[in-house]
Amino acid sequence: MSNNLLDGKRGIITGALDESSIAWQVALKAKEQGATFILSNAPIAMRMGKINELADHCNAEIIAADATSLEDIQKLYEESSDKLGGKIDFLLHSIGMSPNVRKKKDYGDLNYDWALKTYDVSALSFHKMMQVGEKLDIFNEWGSIVGLSYIAAQRSYPDYSDMAQAKALLESIARSYGQRLGELKKVRVNTVSQSPTMTTAGKGVPGFDVFLDYANMLSPLGNATSEECADYVITLFSDLTRKVTMQNLFHDGGFSTTGISQAIIDKIS
Repeated sequence: MSNNLLDGKRGIITGALDESSIAWQVALKAKEQGATFILSNAPIAMRMGKINELADHCNAEIIAADATSLEDIQKLYEESSDKLGGKIDFLLHSIGMSPNVRKKKDYGDLNYDWALKTYDVSALSFHKMMQVGEKLDIFNEWGSIVGLSYIAAQRSYPDYSDMAQAKALLESIARSYGQRLGELKKVRVNTVSQSPTMTTAGKGVPGFDVFLDYANMLSPLGNATSEECADYVITLFSDLTRKVTMQNLFHDGGFSTTGISQAIIDKIS
């Protein structure tokens, strides 16, 4: 259902790979709510996914960019401004990757070069996108920037490995840059900590399907879907949340504040 929450707004959505991607669902919802936007992903990710299909559906342009490259980010912003006809009102950072997780390296035997790659791709890219955007003055006043996080930033989970540190860094960057951009341009910066979701990245974590079931039993409202997460992100892009900034916002059906549930007790018993 459209309420025209983003009517007239322009933005950039990164990280859409296929229908299972939260970014994919955000793009669909943004289009439904009246926004115009650019889709972007790393060249290698674009070859793996179906972003062209999404672009056709949303009548959106695609600009390839490696979010760890300052030059690519600058090119993304300059071309986006040209194609959209001005500065942007919203930005979604939906970028994460761990070579250690992909290659099943034990946490006690991390490859540190790979770990640095994890932090660069999954967290420092968030800082880079805001730093380049600030220098180019690409963000409209009262704009909104959202990064996708996960509760492993605060708690330990088996097999999430160095991605947990990456998400903690992502959330810290949101607070620090949120203060800076708020003072400079009234731009707000938040992260959304979503329920475990069967995205391409999620599927790569061993035992993820078991944890998905566990989280669903623990959460009073059940796991939030990628489509529901997209709805939440849209509200953060809209003018309804103009004074919400520097927050990590849990969108997880109550999982993050539930100690134990009767369903879990019954299962164990």
